Amino acid sequence: MKTKLVKVMTDRYGMKKCKLFEPLRIRGVEFKNRIFVSPMCQYSSVDGMATDWHMVHLGTRAVGGAACVIVEATAVEPEGRISPDDMGIWSDGHIEPFRRINSFVKSQGAVPGIQLAHAGRKASTKAPWKGGGVLPVSEGGWDVVGASALPFDEGHPVPKELSLEAIQSLVQSFARAAERAVEAGFEMIEIHSAHGYLLHSFLSPLSNKRTDEFGGSFENRVRFTRQVVEAIRAVIPDEMPLFLRISATDWVEGGWDAVQSVALAATVKPLGVDLIDCSSGAIVPRVSIPQNPGYQVPFAEQIRRDTGIMTGAVGLITEAQQANDILEEEKADIVLLARKLLREPYWPLQAAAELAEAVEWPNQYKRGRELATSLPR
Repeated sequence: MKTKLVKVMTDRYGMKKCKLFEPLRIRGVEFKNRIFVSPMCQYSSVDGMATDWHMVHLGTRAVGGAACVIVEATAVEPEGRISPDDMGIWSDGHIEPFRRINSFVKSQGAVPGIQLAHAGRKASTKAPWKGGGVLPVSEGGWDVVGASALPFDEGHPVPKELSLEAIQSLVQSFARAAERAVEAGFEMIEIHSAHGYLLHSFLSPLSNKRTDEFGGSFENRVRFTRQVVEAIRAVIPDEMPLFLRISATDWVEGGWDAVQSVALAATVKPLGVDLIDCSSGAIVPRVSIPQNPGYQVPFAEQIRRDTGIMTGAVGLITEAQQANDILEEEKADIVLLARKLLREPYWPLQAAAELAEAVEWPNQYKRGRELATSLPR
């Protein structure tokens, strides 16, 4: 990618300010820049509890200069975990470990966020380094649920189709989880409605074959997600930002697509969703996806342009100039980095150096700043 001239603005001190490091205010929360840590499963919880691993993992990204550190997919019910090693917030006992982590994250100038989730028919699997794949009930797994009685893949269990009563119970589980998140000190909540998990399985015609008020038409398929949004917005502070992560397309003909994503964004915006986090895919296996740098950015751009809602771009965003260009060209309002920040937890500080942007470093690390700011640009 050819290097473009960084567009800058001048603040009252005469310092250059590129879009990537421009503050962003959403409701009552100010994010110091536009770099967010995308939720990434760590498979390191015990009974859904945050551990010392999470303290170091999340805390390091806050020290590294990200504006917001979002906790991995956090189950609102035990059966909503992807694996037995996944994070949860289905009980009050989960609050205190989060509170300790969030206190440190905030002390480093970052906003602590959490992604509330239910894995649906893709639940009860083994952690990647334990072999991955389905975890049978006989080995500690559990029965899975979904929009319809359609397994994710061959060899996967057939999910139990959720009853109307069970759907309403899950809506309340999301709401109770949101209340606990507020008590734990989180300052932003994201609802996970992507990647083939429960809410996405209701959105997509590929996995939703229901004939009741939660299936068939677009209005019916988005009803569960709408109800979760409304339930969470009703119990969290008005000044608290609420994001929605979606798979903007299933990459399969006849599945969920960008047009429906635009319509969903327009539907949830007046319900109190502030930003759409635009990912894609994972509703069905073995799909061909063109994974080139920034391949999902066009979805964020289209939703932002057509609805006026803020969007987040994610997916193979790895370079400082690339990230800044996305924002400068108004294709998204924030960028979310995942694997790049696993490899380079201090990427925001290095990106600032590459873009000649003056940012504050932790006092403990300032001895390393001179080398970073003298690197070739």
